Amino acid sequence: MHLVSNPGFLDFFAANLLHFVHNAEYIAFYPGMPSWSTREKVYLAWIAGVSVGLAGLLLSRTRLKVLGLALIATYGATGIDGLAHYTLALCSEHTLAANLTIWFEVLAGLVLLLVAAVAACRSAVSPRPAVR
Repeated sequence: MHLVSNPGFLDFFAANLLHFVHNAEYIAFYPGMPSWSTREKVYLAWIAGVSVGLAGLLLSRTRLKVLGLALIATYGATGIDGLAHYTLALCSEHTLAANLTIWFEVLAGLVLLLVAAVAACRSAVSPRPAVR
């Protein structure tokens, strides 16, 4: 399974990037954001998160395929964290664009999580070819 060519990975990558760029560039307009949260820290957090996904992609092409898929699933699961915005302020207090980027990221993350988890389970239980 090549997840880079899989729409689940690319969709989540795009949704995640879009949400983080929106967060970073409009951080002053996100209600309830803590004062320590800055534009730069938002981009650093995005780099940290996407690094997990990229590491997963690399590992999924090696003998550590299941570990790689677990990392990809973890990367997808990070999209659910977008819902934390609603612990800071109600949905109605966010702009339409903020709500759309949050929900696009959450839904795309759930899809990636499920696709990678199913692939990891299948890889873990499928017979391995003999090493020669």
